[in-house]
Amino acid sequence: MFPGKKMVSAGPGCSSVAYGASEEIGPFRLNRTGSSLYLNKYSWNRVANILFLESPAGVGFSYTNTSSDLKNSGDGRTAQDALIFLVRWMSRFPKYKHREFYIAGESYAGHYVPQLAKKIHDYNKASSHPIINLKGFMVGNAVTDNYYDNIGTVTFWWSHSMISDRSYRSIMDHCDFSGERTSEKCDEAVNYAINHEFGDIDQYSIYTPSCMALPNSSTIRSPRFKNSLVRRRVAGYDPCTENYAEKYYNRPDVQKAMHANSTGIPYKWTACSDVIIKYWNDSQASMLPTYKELIEAGLRIWVFSGDTDAVVPVTATRFSLNHLNLTVKTPWYPWYSGGQVGGWTEVYEGLTFATVRGAGHEVPLFQPMRAFLLFRAFLGGKQLPSS
Repeated sequence: MFPGKKMVSAGPGCSSVAYGASEEIGPFRLNRTGSSLYLNKYSWNRVANILFLESPAGVGFSYTNTSSDLKNSGDGRTAQDALIFLVRWMSRFPKYKHREFYIAGESYAGHYVPQLAKKIHDYNKASSHPIINLKGFMVGNAVTDNYYDNIGTVTFWWSHSMISDRSYRSIMDHCDFSGERTSEKCDEAVNYAINHEFGDIDQYSIYTPSCMALPNSSTIRSPRFKNSLVRRRVAGYDPCTENYAEKYYNRPDVQKAMHANSTGIPYKWTACSDVIIKYWNDSQASMLPTYKELIEAGLRIWVFSGDTDAVVPVTATRFSLNHLNLTVKTPWYPWYSGGQVGGWTEVYEGLTFATVRGAGHEVPLFQPMRAFLLFRAFLGGKQLPSS
């Protein structure tokens, strides 16, 4: 019996169908014209049943009958709605009840995933007959803690020669990394670094060329990630795939085949929702207290980082996790995939951290074989191979 797994992705306000299913871990990828599909050799459904959830309402084909809901989204509501969905889904498809259940996601799902895990954990404790057999979760390049994420990001920019010493010192001197307040000098320093020193690179994958997107492309990311609206190219993959997703999922025949958009939403399907992004009004400053609680609960927790992402970089994640002060079980070592170093990993009491060498923000897009090996090891509760 395969375990169950739920995938949430990107955001806040971006679609796991656009990214997780169509670019990364789903069974199919989209071709350039958005007219057909081809098989993904490293699809994660080879080892698990996968449920992709477009969340919150207003993202992708997920909808609400109350338009004001779109301007009232946030962490708490998203987690509660996702829990309600899962309980109802399990009731509708009872054969999946009690199977091992895992949650995974990337980017702002660094909030979604542990928050939903906590909701499920609390729901199970309060229920005499829990139906969601939650075993663990994994997150990649995950937004975790405002202070450590921000200072770790600036450190990555400087250490990878994306910004000057002068800009680095100015940002460090003038910015409140907790994000609780802003200053004109901080804004000036950050804007100068991004607009005058970065150059035309893809912050989501700093070593790969960008997609030459059309001017009218609707591609967008969260305001936190607003400075990179283009995609990337590396051997064997296309950097413009999210543009193809918007072509494909707006086709009436595709929507009919998917049993999607049966209510006729009054707007085009997009990879990310401008409205959700703009009006997001509830975002926890730190997920570290939630991590501590879920580690104590005994869940299997893995955190991984593609090491060429400058948006939620590996330094940000390491700074955040170091603040948990966890006991090391297996010291830092290189792990291998296909005879090559796939990344580096360290195993703590209650949590495993791994980097993925040569991967950007969406790890399975850039390094699909390494990501698949990582996921398989996570499901099996095994350490990553040391040779």
